[in-house]
Amino acid sequence: MPRHIPILAGEETAAELLDMKLAEFRALVQAGHLPRGLEIAPGLVRWDAETLRQIGRGDAIEGGIEW
Repeated sequence: MPRHIPILAGEETAAELLDMKLAEFRALVQAGHLPRGLEIAPGLVRWDAETLRQIGRGDAIEGGIEW
């Protein structure tokens, strides 16, 4: 059975999608190099997994993604 492909990712999963340690991911988000997560409910923050995949593929290099 194939593993599921997330639509939204929590902070740890978002870091895993970019093959980063959680501290590295947090630092890059804090510095504005990666997008902040979206608060989809009070206290529930998630990142768009497709956006993270685009960043990982380099699609954001030419300004293809705004955050």
